[in-house]
Amino acid sequence: QVQLVESGGGLVQAGGSLRLSCAASGRTFSSYAMGWFRQAPGKEREFVAAIKKIGSSTYYADSVKGRFIISRDNAENTVYLQMNDLKPEDTAVYYCAASQWPISTDYKNYNYWGQGTQVTVSS
Repeated sequence: QVQLVESGGGLVQAGGSLRLSCAASGRTFSSYAMGWFRQAPGKEREFVAAIKKIGSSTYYADSVKGRFIISRDNAENTVYLQMNDLKPEDTAVYYCAASQWPISTDYKNYNYWGQGTQVTVSS
């Protein structure tokens, strides 16, 4: 089992940057692909970015491609989401999640979820 704890959310002006972190418990972190999802009020949870178990293969939603970067440090059991050039439409609760699939953009393939961290982008 994996427990995930996100941090790094907050309030930022449009054009600014934030770096989200997700710390995982357990010694099997490298066995999981990791993903970031977000959910805005009144909207469904949507995929943001994912990274394979080992290596640098990544996927991004079109809406964040070129602005967000997902990375992981398996030695530190942590996955990051660097968010640059933030826009008001990026406002949402951001969740990290762990999947036993090699990599996935579908939230249904993720087995473990963090509690979420709020990101608010003001215009």
